Amino acid sequence: MVKIRLRRMGAKKKPFYRIVVADSRYPRDGRFIEELGTYNPLATPAEVKVDADRVQAWIKTGAQPTETVKALLKKSGAI
Repeated sequence: MVKIRLRRMGAKKKPFYRIVVADSRYPRDGRFIEELGTYNPLATPAEVKVDADRVQAWIKTGAQPTETVKALLKKSGAI
């Protein structure tokens, strides 16, 4: 199954995430299909940048967002 999920980047104690499309069998920070945006929880307020058109296209083709990503996408207005 294809999932839209977070990929952790950044240094220790300074998380930065990329929103990616990946096969659910791949590891969290492993191989992915496409990068859709970024999420920075350390910014005040938390910063979310997403390519809404690509997110919609992936959801139409059957990609399932995780609960956390779904909440971020709703917050940013992508879904």
